[in-house]
Amino acid sequence: MTYPKKYTMSKSENIFWAKRNIVDYIYKSAKLEGLNVTYPDTYAILEKTKAKNVDVEAVEIILNLKHAWRVLLDSIDDELNIDFFKKIHKEVARGEAIVWGSLRTGEVTIGGTEYRPSIPDEQIAQEKLLELLKIKEPTERAMSVMLWAMKGQLFWDGNKRTATLIANKIMIENGCGIISIPTDELDEFHKLLSDYYTNDTIESVKKFIYDKCINGTDFVKNRIELA
Repeated sequence: MTYPKKYTMSKSENIFWAKRNIVDYIYKSAKLEGLNVTYPDTYAILEKTKAKNVDVEAVEIILNLKHAWRVLLDSIDDELNIDFFKKIHKEVARGEAIVWGSLRTGEVTIGGTEYRPSIPDEQIAQEKLLELLKIKEPTERAMSVMLWAMKGQLFWDGNKRTATLIANKIMIENGCGIISIPTDELDEFHKLLSDYYTNDTIESVKKFIYDKCINGTDFVKNRIELA
């Protein structure tokens, strides 16, 4: 199955769309990690006002996501390679992981599955990334890179956040919208992701993301309708 673009934007329009909805994307990324925060909490933290009953760890993760988005948008035209992955991870996991901005050097387990990702080799990872970047349709390319990075667990922590941001670099570059997992779909996403880890059922989770987790707008169409 192929996954064509759902939206048609210029790169600058997609950047505008990302910035306009940035609080929502950061909130959903925080919920993806299981943080007990609300949208108003997230907004308050990002606006540097007081959020009630939010622990220090949650504040740190949300502020890290803010900085990671800023770095991503400021370097949207940079080459996508493993060094770029490390650059984004450095912002995502700063102060949280064992190390940040470096590939994992030891073994990890993933709750809810018997899957055990191997310790990443940088050269092999770079070769696989280059292979995935050859996928013609940019939306499918973005989803494929995201899911590969999540399953590979390239880093000690922050893998889902980093992988989603990297996928959105591809989406934004090509005017495809933004990938963001809705909070009411998290249980289904995690179920499909766990099955993908165990049984390599990538098409099921790709279809889910394509159908339910991509948002954007068609600026040209809207301008015509408003004229």
